[in-house]
Amino acid sequence: MLPVILFLLTCMSTFWVGVTKWNPFGPIEQLAGAFLQDESFVAESMMNLRLLILENWDSGLIYMTAVLLILFVHEMGHFVGTLIYKVPASLPFFLPFPLNPIGTLGAVIGMQGYIADRKQIFDIGIAGPIAGLVVAVPIAWFGVAQLDLTTQPYGGIGFRLPLVMQWFAESSQVPGYSAGKVVWLNQLNPLFVAGWVGMLITGLNMMPVGQLDGGHVTYTLFGKTAHVIARLTLVFAIAFMVYHQSFMLVIMVVLLLLVGTDHPPTRDDRVALGPVRWTLGVTSLVIPILCFPPLIFKLN
Repeated sequence: MLPVILFLLTCMSTFWVGVTKWNPFGPIEQLAGAFLQDESFVAESMMNLRLLILENWDSGLIYMTAVLLILFVHEMGHFVGTLIYKVPASLPFFLPFPLNPIGTLGAVIGMQGYIADRKQIFDIGIAGPIAGLVVAVPIAWFGVAQLDLTTQPYGGIGFRLPLVMQWFAESSQVPGYSAGKVVWLNQLNPLFVAGWVGMLITGLNMMPVGQLDGGHVTYTLFGKTAHVIARLTLVFAIAFMVYHQSFMLVIMVVLLLLVGTDHPPTRDDRVALGPVRWTLGVTSLVIPILCFPPLIFKLN
């Protein structure tokens, strides 16, 4: 029952941020201010909110559908892997967060990973990011192709592009785009933001830390050496955060600390991966570099 409730709440939160054009604080601040005045202001604010929803419902629906499709396919990659290997697992838990520009913190599943061996953990871990990218890449491509950065930017938040979306912007010859340029709130479109979120979450999940997807992959590739890789990654993330004084990176570092750096042993670490899995695993380690925008947002 809880996974269903969380899914519905995430539908609502992602629809809401899409309706507000990824600025969910504005209408809430307006409504809160009206309650501090009198009933006439409340009625006016409620009417403005209703008009906002009627005007932008299509944007909310497109964004909600696209971003939840990416998250769902990602988690189904893991879930199908657990079914194939008969590893007990929960349904996906979607994480709503209506008071941030993207409306969600992603999704997770719980599984009894200790009963899976090295090869099984590798397959389950890498299946999610690959499945999610199969959906996220075309959504991001179409979203980037719809951008027009010649419009005068405004809004307090700019979305920084990960490398892969920078390549999309260059190959699509997006009007007004130049290297390092950010996309501001008034320049966004639903598919762009959904693709951007898909890249962000995939890149973060593939960090080689603990029981993140990337942690599963690095442990199955390198064994206990993965613990050293995870700790170095965490130290680098903290140093990068301090150097750039980035609040958004604080959230990432806290998440990595909560996950923990060390991956537990599998049921049998001696099972061979084989050359195909080894090549796929090593190649997948570049996903955070390609998909994760290091500074995430630019605040104006």
